[in-house]
Amino acid sequence: MKLITRYFMPAVMALAFAIPASAQSKKDYTHLVDPFIGTGGHGHTYPGPVMPFGMVQLSPDTRVDGWDACSGYYYADTTVYGFSHTHLSGTGIPDYSDVLFMPTTGEPEFNKEQYLSGFKKKNETASVGYYKTFLDKYNIGVELTATTRVGVHKYTYPSTHEANIIIDLQFRDEVLDSWIEVVSNHEIRGYRRSRSWADDQSVYFYAKFSKPFKTYGIASDNQIQEGKNKLQGKNIKMYIRFDNPGEVISKVGISSVSPEGALKNLDAEVPDFDFKKVQKDAKAAWNTELSKLEVSGGGPSQSQVNNQNVPYNNAPKTKVPFVDYAKQKQVTFYTALYHCMLAPNIYNDVDGQYRGFDQKIHTAKGFNYYTVFSLWDTYRAEDPLFNLIDRKRTNDFVKSFLAMYEQGGLLPIWPLASSETYCMVGNHSIPVIVDAYA
Repeated sequence: MKLITRYFMPAVMALAFAIPASAQSKKDYTHLVDPFIGTGGHGHTYPGPVMPFGMVQLSPDTRVDGWDACSGYYYADTTVYGFSHTHLSGTGIPDYSDVLFMPTTGEPEFNKEQYLSGFKKKNETASVGYYKTFLDKYNIGVELTATTRVGVHKYTYPSTHEANIIIDLQFRDEVLDSWIEVVSNHEIRGYRRSRSWADDQSVYFYAKFSKPFKTYGIASDNQIQEGKNKLQGKNIKMYIRFDNPGEVISKVGISSVSPEGALKNLDAEVPDFDFKKVQKDAKAAWNTELSKLEVSGGGPSQSQVNNQNVPYNNAPKTKVPFVDYAKQKQVTFYTALYHCMLAPNIYNDVDGQYRGFDQKIHTAKGFNYYTVFSLWDTYRAEDPLFNLIDRKRTNDFVKSFLAMYEQGGLLPIWPLASSETYCMVGNHSIPVIVDAYA
């Protein structure tokens, strides 16, 4: 369910028009997006960085229980558990929050209620492709950005010989199986198979760090298992420790296929540790997508605002401070457009491989395979919008539907990862296909 897009199309038809590609690059539309919109109330959105339709949604996790924890983040919260690599936007059922990273200092903790930290809202910022906060408990600055399949973290530590990163594979959902392995003092890899809304979801990850960690420990049921460089089980966590590192950049590729697939994604999309380049590329990619629609107007002029302030007596009119209503409405518009493009999500690796509904590995040839289709909402407005502004992607959506039919035995209803959730009545992939064909 994507609440913000349900009634979006009438606004598009009334206010927007396509603009030539030559004009699209001359204006920055990303400053009109506010990722915090929808993170309060019952919006169930998240503020962290993501590419358009990206596989990775790297964002802070501030709560795990209750309906308003569906996205993992709630704006009023002032404590954070960490930063995981997958999140859902606008749904009414929770899932994801896979592979949580949390920087800490001092003695490592594995209970999430112990390793969490407070943060102040004044130190929290979010923009397209970027998120920043400060962990008060540890005096650690956190910055996040992302490519399509890779999350990039930048942690700025205080001076300490006990600078840690906690990696929690048990966080949130019911874990069916997991493992983690130390490859070298710069690299780890792992796997998590879980059940929540999706009854069988597999995520592999491969992480590389800009500086070597000097020690590490892997825990099963929150107990360190000495001398182990790999552990498997349903409650697997670990810490890695750096010696007064200053700044550490972690880049984490994910895959539904294998750790090798996660490594391919990592090396292809983030070959070095250039955080600013990843952030810049994410902003540019979003600007390309957002520039497909141009809006103007949306608010009264200053004279109209002043003329509305008519007193009941003969006192002089009072000028009121100017409020840029047009910009406010444009921010609402472009943030809604941004939310439209957070899902569905690309699900295949850079080599085309993905895990299908039959839990077997397949290869998408000539298209990208997508998942997370909230079809009972999106067939009304979002999918017709994509037919107007992104027909190539719509074609990939339909090819994904047909692959799901071939591998799962039916057209999708509400597919999540490599599972069919059967959420809501009807089969709304059918009108999406018919409209695309028309």
